[in-house]
Amino acid sequence: MLSGAGVIFALVMVLLVLPYRAQNGPRGEARQIRVWIVGLGLAFPMTVLAALLGYGLFVGEQLLPRDLPDVVRVGAEGRQWAWTFTYEDAPGTTTQDVLHIPAGRPVDVAITTADVIHSFWVPRLAGKLDAVPGRANILRIEADTPGVYQGLSAEFSGAGYDRFTFSVTAHDAAGWQAFLRGDER
Repeated sequence: MLSGAGVIFALVMVLLVLPYRAQNGPRGEARQIRVWIVGLGLAFPMTVLAALLGYGLFVGEQLLPRDLPDVVRVGAEGRQWAWTFTYEDAPGTTTQDVLHIPAGRPVDVAITTADVIHSFWVPRLAGKLDAVPGRANILRIEADTPGVYQGLSAEFSGAGYDRFTFSVTAHDAAGWQAFLRGDER
């Protein structure tokens, strides 16, 4: 971020200095200033912002929960200082502080809490969503590859919230089936 900010700052400084260094007389300077203001002061930022908006809408659309045939549904209930996970595909199965999911398939996590507001956040898989008492918020996550991903609660919910963590274990197809059968609990 520091590098990006430095590049933007340098670009702005160059754009600020260039119109004043023009040696084309009063009419040339005025025209050059208009070109810089319209071209790089309006057109360039609008183009960049439009591209970022388009990208954000595309990515956001992918994260919306939808009824797809291969969606896995799990429940996540937060409480000071633990997460309990339940699995629709394995009724009666619960895990503490470790969420098991299949890799390469979308997973809808119904997030709620038993006490105060918490947040469910797995930075490498999806954005943060709050767990609110009496409400189930749905978050779509998907791990592209098998592995272990760290999650945390980024919402202040009392002393010790900064150590309120959990992990997400993404299994390959065989590992997911073994978990559903109860072999890996």
